[in-house]
Amino acid sequence: MPILYHSPMSRSTRVITQLMLMDKLDAVDIRLVTIPRLDGSGARDAANPHPEGKVPYLITDSGEAVRESAAIMLYLDEIFGYPLGVAPGQPGRGALLSWMVYYGGVVEPALVCSMAGVDHPAMTATFRGLTEVGAQIAAGLGEAPFLLGDRFTIADLIMASAFQWAAPEYTPDVPVVRDWVARVVAQVGTVPIMEYETRAQAELAAR
Repeated sequence: MPILYHSPMSRSTRVITQLMLMDKLDAVDIRLVTIPRLDGSGARDAANPHPEGKVPYLITDSGEAVRESAAIMLYLDEIFGYPLGVAPGQPGRGALLSWMVYYGGVVEPALVCSMAGVDHPAMTATFRGLTEVGAQIAAGLGEAPFLLGDRFTIADLIMASAFQWAAPEYTPDVPVVRDWVARVVAQVGTVPIMEYETRAQAELAAR
């Protein structure tokens, strides 16, 4: 089975959430590792094969490595029959791919710059800011509950993850965006992700 290297309460939490929502957690070998944290805690884990010691990191059945959250989430959705995505050739596939890549290419850089207090023309010209991110999300939603319409997908999961877990105080102050984040939180709340992460933290601490 695929192997997922995971550290609790990190970027890989959204991948564990995806697996839970797909009811496929038992179909992947989850290996807990430590990572360096922003507060100075944690450390790189020798058991983690990621070249930078990060998570998530996936090893496929064939031994091929997949890195970056969006790529891993798309891969898992594909091998399990697209339960939270859109198959190639089907309506909405382009939007799904666009949002998945937009998260890593724009949302995270804009968020990290805001959190770090970085305000440089080169950054804003390239990535824009959270105001523009909020406007893009609102435009993408329109009158729909989720980014691809009436159906919750991994695009919603990854796009809302930063505002759900990492930095809720940076959620764009746009009513339609805040309502969307609340709907994503409600979807995630249907699985026991926090209980899982608490147990994982305890397991790592006991090593």
